[in-house]
Amino acid sequence: MVRSDSEPVTPNALPHPSRESLRGLDWFIFFLADVQTGFGPFVAVYLTTQKWTQVEIGSILSIGSIIALIGQMPGGAIIDAAKSERLVAGLAIATIGCAALAYAAWPIYPVIAAAATLQAAASCVLGPAIAAISLGLVGPWAIGERLGRNARFASLGNGVAAALMGTCGYLLSSRSVFLVAFALAIPTLLALARIREREVDAARAHGSVPPTAPSAKSTSALVLLRQRPLLIFAGSILLLQMANASMLPLMAGIVTTRSSQWATVLIAACIIVPQAIVALTSPSVGRTAQVWGRRPLLMFGFGALALRGIMFAVVRDPYFLVAVQILDGVTAAVLSVLIPLVVADVAFGSGHFNLAQGVVGTATGIGASLSTVLAGYASDKFGSSVAFAGLATVAAVGLVVIWLAMPETRPPPQSGRR
Repeated sequence: MVRSDSEPVTPNALPHPSRESLRGLDWFIFFLADVQTGFGPFVAVYLTTQKWTQVEIGSILSIGSIIALIGQMPGGAIIDAAKSERLVAGLAIATIGCAALAYAAWPIYPVIAAAATLQAAASCVLGPAIAAISLGLVGPWAIGERLGRNARFASLGNGVAAALMGTCGYLLSSRSVFLVAFALAIPTLLALARIREREVDAARAHGSVPPTAPSAKSTSALVLLRQRPLLIFAGSILLLQMANASMLPLMAGIVTTRSSQWATVLIAACIIVPQAIVALTSPSVGRTAQVWGRRPLLMFGFGALALRGIMFAVVRDPYFLVAVQILDGVTAAVLSVLIPLVVADVAFGSGHFNLAQGVVGTATGIGASLSTVLAGYASDKFGSSVAFAGLATVAAVGLVVIWLAMPETRPPPQSGRR
């Protein structure tokens, strides 16, 4: 039963979102993944065709990376302060669409630099917005399965968009990739409009619960940022990204050296295999997390990452490396669901759920940045096998941190329901 516009919505009530809103969220995530895919490796390809130097291309990519890193916590805070998560998400999509059009229309440095800045800044609010809308729709007791469904549609969107944009870039031109991204912003906004505003409970979306006697301390952002589980979890995710971010690029270089003729096909397969696993298994991960708890699955994801690093260190057959990427799919399926789920567990009741997402997002960016630098140095100095073994060790350290220090965050099954 869907509430009427005049009926007050209480955060503790069991949510009953309509099928239209849930389907709208599915397709919003799918098309959003399509739009954002255009700003990946296609940027470097396109700017190269426009006779840009590698220094110029690198500076544009760095602008996006820096904005994405420093914008995580402000982006979460913006969503926490927003009256309408849908409106903020819609404005962000429109901004990204305009940025894509700018890439296609005016490939000169000032325009591209401004477009890269706007695209990265808009993306900083979209991740928290999706999690907030999801939490506001289904509530904390159904969020695990919902996040699994989100991960499935994001994975499908990434795969479809990569194929579509790759085909357009091959048959037409690299410029067409950004025109496709601009066009895909339209169905993204239409899907967002299908999510009914009144069904997205603002208190739930921000991780708030109204206590009988409101406490300033319980809703303080500073208190949240000092919470031990949040800090431990953010540190663990930093280690995970430090171990994970450079594995595929490092492996891609090895595959190119060992099998240059089939390198493109093999790398494409290494990307598609994990995406397929995420799409197939993410909803099951969400349901399992509600039954088993968070820690066992987190340990499983870290363990798969450590094993992947070891396999990359010892495997020599480039074709078998594609099979090893199954482990990447396992880690991705677990972490794509568990990261926002654990943050929701820790931050619920504070009113700063999206700020907490920003904290973990910042840790993610720092870990990824360190990964590429350290792994590249280790590979140049000591060889790729040593680099992969080092990355596996970092993942193992993260596993130990989860095992020894991270508390179970799953709430009691009936907690807060009425």
